[in-house]
Amino acid sequence: MKLLAFAASTSTRSINRQLVRYAADVAAELVDGLEVDLLDLNDFEMPIFSQDRQDADGIPQLAHDFYARIGQADAIIVSFAEHNGSYSAAYKNTYDWASRIDMQVYQNTPMVMLATAPGGRGGAGVLEAAVATAPFFGMDLRGQVSVPTFGENFDTEAGRLTDPDLDAQLRSAVAALVS
Repeated sequence: MKLLAFAASTSTRSINRQLVRYAADVAAELVDGLEVDLLDLNDFEMPIFSQDRQDADGIPQLAHDFYARIGQADAIIVSFAEHNGSYSAAYKNTYDWASRIDMQVYQNTPMVMLATAPGGRGGAGVLEAAVATAPFFGMDLRGQVSVPTFGENFDTEAGRLTDPDLDAQLRSAVAALVS
């Protein structure tokens, strides 16, 4: 089984990257021989999408590469960074370009959506938006977890959730994904 995991952020200090890495580790505990592909959104930096750019230059190769990585996965875990209540600009742009290849960007691959933030809502706004649009973009959603107040609920040195209830929610979502 091949798991694609990534944070929808380009920050080198991304708390969503830490969370998605932990979720991938949980999946590896559950599935012998799991192949984990940790995608870095920084590897897919493209010009801001516009119809004029697409008409002039076509769809960038990096969009095709992103779409192909999704297609190679048996399961996906994404942790969404919330920027002003929505997706990060980097994720939205990558996604916009990939959707020009096929609106079903996630190709009906089973997935779990995560979000975290320093505040008490834990990225709930972006997670709600992602869940609401999932059926339109080929997301076979198996679970979702929002982790509020990241600094209080995640041990960055150990790389794991410290809140037992949040950890149980994450483990349950990941189990539903890989079973």
